[in-house]
Amino acid sequence: MTEYLQQYWPYTVTGFVFAFTIVLSAFVILYKRNERAAIAWVGLIILSPIIGSIAYFLLGINRIKRRAVRIRPHALEQLETLESAQTDINKLSSKFSSIDSSCTISDCTKGPTLLINSLTANPLTQGNSIIPLVNGDAAYPEMLEAIRKAKHSLCFETYIFKYDEVGKQFVEELGNAVKRGVEVRVLIDGVGQIYSWPPIVRALNAGGIPNSRFMYSLWPWRMPYLNLRNHQKILVIDGEIGFTGGMNISAANAMDTKINKKIRDIHFKLEGPLVAHLTEAFADDWHLTTNESLVGSIWFPVLINKGNIVARGITSGPHESFERMRWILAAAISEARKSLCIMTPYFLPDETISAGLRLAALRGVEVDIILPEKNNMPFINWAAMARIDELVSVGCRVWLGKSPFNHSKLLLVDNYWALFGSSNWDPRSLILNFEFNVECQGKKLVRQLSSIFDLELAQSRSVSLSELNNRSFLVKLRDGIARMCSPYL
Repeated sequence: MTEYLQQYWPYTVTGFVFAFTIVLSAFVILYKRNERAAIAWVGLIILSPIIGSIAYFLLGINRIKRRAVRIRPHALEQLETLESAQTDINKLSSKFSSIDSSCTISDCTKGPTLLINSLTANPLTQGNSIIPLVNGDAAYPEMLEAIRKAKHSLCFETYIFKYDEVGKQFVEELGNAVKRGVEVRVLIDGVGQIYSWPPIVRALNAGGIPNSRFMYSLWPWRMPYLNLRNHQKILVIDGEIGFTGGMNISAANAMDTKINKKIRDIHFKLEGPLVAHLTEAFADDWHLTTNESLVGSIWFPVLINKGNIVARGITSGPHESFERMRWILAAAISEARKSLCIMTPYFLPDETISAGLRLAALRGVEVDIILPEKNNMPFINWAAMARIDELVSVGCRVWLGKSPFNHSKLLLVDNYWALFGSSNWDPRSLILNFEFNVECQGKKLVRQLSSIFDLELAQSRSVSLSELNNRSFLVKLRDGIARMCSPYL
């Protein structure tokens, strides 16, 4: 027997590896909906069976779909509470006159809104106030002041929560809220939390602040998806005042700090019926993580009109039966008639979105895309530059923004419709991550956002087709290789 094993074990191992490679490749082909991702994974598994298989088990299997099917139906309690609150809001809304009669739900029958009605569950709400807050210098003081005034409840969800001078301020105010008797819940992404050292959870626990980490595990076989992240940024005070956008909690977001690598970003303060959408998104994620249901008037109070903006919150994630944000971006692009203004830090559009942008430019839409010239993740910029020429060649204008790195996410359509939130224009954000975005219409708000966009545009430089064509062979090769890796980015 020993002689047999010594003589034939290499063939046995080779046969096992070959069979395993075939089975795993078949699994990828059957269950990966994205063809490019499927081809990339199958290629990696065949060329390097051991490394490719390990990488696929850690990064490629979306276990969250099955888990979400089991858990998220229990979140119907939150949904029923939200619908009840929305009914009360609608009853009350007749008592409040609309400040801008041109911006009511009944008037929102043009542009992307009609298409988005069929792509998302949340209804449009009117009577909202939305205030842009540029950089942490404007956002953090507003958020901290709101936390200080919290009376009943506070829910806070973020991807990165650093233990630095800004993070310590938030921990202190959250701890003070707990001491006042406020019901506080803090949710941090299980992957994003590693950006903080020492871990922010130590400070939260020391302050007696109820917190949890979204899909966190030290054991790889229990990790639902290393690539999957809760990228949402949500803060809601007493169910009435909300903050959302793309900003994490970090001193790097404050321009007046001495940190070298600063990050520019836009956050938003929200009031009105729209805030219920933020609370419901948090309650859903909190329930998924902790099995605790957040229900009742302290979390979902009756909300009254606070402004003249029509808006809705849009959640998306890998548990959905379709790639919601990807289709919403495609819908917005297809409905543009005059202008498309895009600002995003990570730009890796798939063929559907890329083709939509090219067609928009060809039919006369002014397409402006602002990307950071110096990205905090250089390989994503390399991947983006590999196919930028396809857009520039048909009339899309691509701009590279100045430093510091701009992490803002913004889409403006025809000067009347806007989308902002946590989603980037890359596969990870549009397919793998849990995200929260806001669709809105309101002349004054869109003018404000257009001014922010125009200011960034004025300080950016355009990318010409000749510049792209004149890149060296090695740079083009580097960018092309990075683009081929986009399914893994």
